[in-house]
Order: sequence, then structure tokens, then C-alpha cells
Amino acid sequence: MNRPTAAALAAGLLPQAAHAAEPGAIDAFFGVLNGHLASVIFYDVFPGEPAVPFIVAWLIIGAVFLTLRLSFVNLRMMGHAFAVLRGKYRTADDRGEVSPFQALTTALSATVGLGNIAGVAIAISIGGPGATFWMIVAGFLGMTTKFTEATLAQRYREVRPDGHIMGGAMEYLSKGFAEFSMPRTGKTLAVMFAVFTILGSFGAGSAFQVSQSLGAVQEQLPFFNETPIAYGLIVALLVGVVIIGGLRRIAHVAEAVVPSMIVIYLGACLWIILGNVEQLPQALSRIVTEAFAPIAVAGGMVGVLVQGFKRAVFSSEAGLGSAAIVHSTASVKYPIRQGMVALYEPFIDTIVICTMTALVIVITGVYNDPATLALREASKGAALTSVAFATVSDWFPIILTLSVVLFAYSTMISWSYYGERCWAYLFGERTSIVYRVLFLVFIVIASVASAANMLDFTDLLVLAMAFPNFLGLYLLSGKVRSMLNEYETRLREGVLDREAGRNR
Repeated sequence: MNRPTAAALAAGLLPQAAHAAEPGAIDAFFGVLNGHLASVIFYDVFPGEPAVPFIVAWLIIGAVFLTLRLSFVNLRMMGHAFAVLRGKYRTADDRGEVSPFQALTTALSATVGLGNIAGVAIAISIGGPGATFWMIVAGFLGMTTKFTEATLAQRYREVRPDGHIMGGAMEYLSKGFAEFSMPRTGKTLAVMFAVFTILGSFGAGSAFQVSQSLGAVQEQLPFFNETPIAYGLIVALLVGVVIIGGLRRIAHVAEAVVPSMIVIYLGACLWIILGNVEQLPQALSRIVTEAFAPIAVAGGMVGVLVQGFKRAVFSSEAGLGSAAIVHSTASVKYPIRQGMVALYEPFIDTIVICTMTALVIVITGVYNDPATLALREASKGAALTSVAFATVSDWFPIILTLSVVLFAYSTMISWSYYGERCWAYLFGERTSIVYRVLFLVFIVIASVASAANMLDFTDLLVLAMAFPNFLGLYLLSGKVRSMLNEYETRLREGVLDREAGRNR
């Protein structure tokens, strides 16, 4: 997912939103708030060059800690995780609203977004090909973070009287801290997380997706230059048809759309890579070599490492706690099993999709082509990727536009669910329709006007979700470790699901 915060733009992280309005009173007010919030989130924790934002360091250190704490579960259990994902371990005792695969595709529909297209191009244009190597490393570490979040979401979820499941960071923060005799702290952190998610969903999950996808569509369909509100109304209708139906409809749509959009985009990338296959060995060599001896970024190895990790953490959302909300609804017998499924999120989003984009950017050479200097200086990552696609054929950017629209649409339907669950946590299930209507209203508004600083403010709140969330992951990591040890012991002994007649 892509977040165009003002501070991030200054750091060269993300492309700028398409519709920046003239600053007014409200815009200026939020500009002041942005400055204070960004000064914390992007506080430089590294003495010297390059700058290492606090939020990036917070997520990296947490991912490394969890990976070591859980003995590289992200590597050891990938085979078993794939078996769970394929449905090998279904039992009559599974309880939930959606299947493990539907939960995965719904979570992926939120993370596989414009950041996979635009953000990767920006990271490489700043850090060089070596940023790809560290992006892959960060994705690998993020797999453990997602495993931990999904496991805790299942462990502490609550089944409401109407059958809806309430789960995610809100539940494991409030209930988990209570188990350590800190109920007020846990409740406060849970409320903070819920508020951050609701407001962030209106910006990063709704308005920004419309803004960026509209910009891409206008390049191919000039009609929307004159009547952008028509695009907003169409998107609001398409999103509304899905989200008004609740989680099951969202999951069914995600189950169909996500694999299709990934196949379309990866197919286009493979076409470009195979069409320039003679340059692939050199591109791979540069990715590895420049990861340790970069020539395109200040700060040496640390500088390129930071660029790679920035892209990965902002793309996969590992550590934000967002995906835990939908993973809590999956039908599984053991919480650990959904954690296994969640392992594949950063793998698909970052290690596969982001890497494919990176190879296209490196092989075509657009990241250091003098002809693309203006795009790189303006941090227009999507346009840079479009230039790379155009090297194959003039019509190939149409495929990219289709990918942008699908990525934006899938992100909106998933983030609407994240925000709606947090709204229900604060205000009750009966008021959920109010949130859904507000979400659709933001879609229409974003097509015709944008208070840039207000949008930046909501995006900063999305990043702020990592603060309370990771406090919970640190505190409860011991419980996850115990659950994992017990599960692995039973797996080795062949007694999993024995009571259900499924001894595997």
C-alpha cells in the first residue's frame, strides 16, 4: 500500500498525490498537525547520513526480534504453511467467517497496491539496484511479523452474539495487556489503534487510492479529465456493492480479483523480463553487488539498506496490525495455523511482486536514464514504471493502468473492512453502516478535491498504528512462542487433529 505523507515525499519515499488543492484554512491546520506527527514518526534515529526514520527502525528491530524469538519460523515452517493454505488441515472443529485462503487474499488485496508499482521504482531510483536485495531481506523478516499478528488475532478474537467476529490488534492489546495486570494500558492502546485505523482508512485506504488511480485512468481516458466526479461515482458504486454486503462478499470478491490482478501484472513483468533475458544475469549481479557496495546513494551500504527496508515495510504493512483484523475471522482449529497462512503475505507482496517490478526497472534502465530525470526528481514512481512498460510496446502502459485500477480497487474494499471493524469496536455493530457510507463519500470527494495536508495526516496515522501494535507483539511474543512449541511438538508426534479423525 502506498502512503504519500509529506515527510515521506521529502525523503523520496513515495509519489505525490494527483490532486493537490490550494491550501485553505483546514488544509493549513492539518499541515501544522502533520509537522508535529511527522517529526515523531520520521525522527532520525541514525547519527549521520543517511536518515533512518524512527518508524522504519521500529519495524525493522521488531521484525528481527520476532524472527529470532520464534527461531526463524518464517523459513522453517513454509512447507507446512503451504499445506495449511491448500486446505490439507481442515477439520470439523474449524470456526470462523471465511476460509484461510479468503482471509489471505483479502489481506493481500490491501497490501498489494500502488506501492508495488510506484514505491519500488522510487526506491531503486534513489538507492540503486541494491535496494532490491534489502527489500527482499525485509520481506523475509516481515513474514514473521505477520505470523505473530495473525496468531494473536486468532488467539484473542471474540465471537459476537450476531456471529460476527471481532479480532485484531484491538482485541489482543486489550486482552493481552489485561493478562499482565495492565488492563487500562491495554484498553488505551486498543482505542488508539482503532482511531488510527478508522481515520487512516479514509485517507490511505480510500481517498489516496482514488486520487492515484484517477491520474492513471485520465492518461488513457481523457473523458475523466473534464468530469472526474464521474470516476468517483463509478468507483463508489463498485466498492459499495461489495462492502455493503459485509465480510463474506468482500472475501469472495478478493478471492476472485486478487489472483487475477497479480497474474495480469506479473505476466506483464515476465513479458518484459523474458524479452530482455540476455540482460537478466547482469541485473541480478548488480542487485547483489550494489547491496553492499552501492554507487547511487549517500550513506553507503546503510543508505541502500534503508531504501530497501523502507519500501518493504511500507508495502507489506507488516507490523501495522491491519491484516490481523481479517486473519482473525478465518476458520481454523489452531491460531498458529492462520499465522502460517499469513506468512505468505509479505512473501507474495514483497519478495515476489515488488521484486518483479524491481527487475523490470533495473533491466530497462529507466532508474538512471537521463530521459527520466524529471520523473525521478518529482518522485513519480508510477510514471517511471509506465516508461519501463512502454519500452516493450506503446500499448503496454494500458496494462499498467489496468493494474493500477485493480490494485486501488482491491485496497479500498479491504481497508473499508479494517476501518469498519475498528468502528464497530468503538461504537458497536449496529452503527457499522454509518462508517461504510462515510467511506463511500470519501471516494467521491477525493475524485474532485483534495485537502493535501488532511490526506497526509490520515496517512501518518496509518503508520502510527505500528506504535501500539508492536508494543503488543513484544509483550505477547512469549505466548506465541509457547503456542508454536506446542503445535510443533504435536505435529512431530502425529497427534494433531486426532480427535477429529485427521491424524497427519
